[in-house]
Amino acid sequence: MNHHQLCGRVLLLAGLSVQTAFAQMGALTARMDKTAESLEKKVVAWRRDFHQHPELGNREFQTAAKIAAHLQSLGMEVKTGVGKTGVVGLLKGGKPGPVVALRADMDGLPVTERVDLPFKSEARTEYNGQQTGIMHACGHDSHVAMLMGAAEVLASVKNDLRGTVKFIFQPAEEGAPAGEEGGAYLMIKEGVLENPKVDAIFGLHINSQTEVGTIKYRPGATMAAVDEYAIKIKGKQTHGAAPWSGVDPIVTAAQVVMGLQTIVSRNVTLTDNAAVVTVGALHSGIRQNIIPEEANMIGTIRTFSPEAQMLVHRRINEIATNIAESAGAKADVKINVMYPVTYNDPKLTDQMAPTLEALAGKNNVRLTPAQTGAEDFSFFQQKVPGFFYFLGGMTKGKKVEEVAPHHTPDFQIDEACFVLGMKSLCHLTVDYMELANKGVAVKELTASGK
Repeated sequence: MNHHQLCGRVLLLAGLSVQTAFAQMGALTARMDKTAESLEKKVVAWRRDFHQHPELGNREFQTAAKIAAHLQSLGMEVKTGVGKTGVVGLLKGGKPGPVVALRADMDGLPVTERVDLPFKSEARTEYNGQQTGIMHACGHDSHVAMLMGAAEVLASVKNDLRGTVKFIFQPAEEGAPAGEEGGAYLMIKEGVLENPKVDAIFGLHINSQTEVGTIKYRPGATMAAVDEYAIKIKGKQTHGAAPWSGVDPIVTAAQVVMGLQTIVSRNVTLTDNAAVVTVGALHSGIRQNIIPEEANMIGTIRTFSPEAQMLVHRRINEIATNIAESAGAKADVKINVMYPVTYNDPKLTDQMAPTLEALAGKNNVRLTPAQTGAEDFSFFQQKVPGFFYFLGGMTKGKKVEEVAPHHTPDFQIDEACFVLGMKSLCHLTVDYMELANKGVAVKELTASGK
């Protein structure tokens, strides 16, 4: 056999190997898809149960128990009480390979539901000293149900998985109760990404204003970093009839409010970054004819880069301090850094986007503008490459203005999206494993067998 014949034989064998891999992948994904479709009614039932019995952050006891029981029934190694109430299931595939993490958040919100559903939430609690309802007003109930379904799908093909899957059911995405730690940060602190070490993590979020069948994503900065601030203006109390004998913290606070508006309009380079500085509350005084001693304001900050974040923090301090000083008052500024930017690793996103396109159809997978909402999935992405995407949950044919946004009493989603959600989590998992094990180009892999 001469050199040219040998090279040709090697290329032929390589081509046959790739074709075999494509055929195997096609058979695997077809089996997964069939199982996912068969689980639709079960996933809907889970979601309705969770919706009817919502629990706030770090208090997801019933939710966690149901998740743990399901994962145990699938034969997984299960840990409970991770990050307060979190549940972690470990599915070891029949073949060696990378560790892929899939995450769903579990907590509801202090919102009183107005939607008239057979499984409407009637749960009540006291929150920040006020009586309120509890509602899954952001879709976390659907996230849990879809990930439970994906766990059952992947467990059904366990022997053919080329790696390990870690299912992370996370509490307190909306924030832990005052004085407590919680959420992704605490789970990471307690080692959720270790033993075995996670190589990549995927997560989805349902969207009530995106049509069913559509998936949206963005490489790089996808959702904003979120910080909160509190400003205390200390003046000098006096009679309301003689303002010249005191220092008015209310007028000073009003000037600070207006000054803060110039940060976004005059300091942030808006062609590079968006930013938000919002004053959410301003409290001062107790009587109409008394100028009080203090005024207190709180608000939120949203940025998409560390540089913009530092700039906004500095300007809030400068504006509040200097305006107060000019009025003869004093400003005490406190800024609490909360969630980092939800940052989709560009390389991972570029690799995995074709998987979603092959599954949902290229025309149904779209780039989305950066979102000024925040997600504590971002903490996972600080430690390992992560890809976070949005799943359409709006009934086909409806208009965006006809449906309620997230975090509102009228929020609802169309359960027809659940099968695509399950499939997307499963396809991303097996495709990532195949890429990591074989080094096959993504476009070649996803163009075949799906």
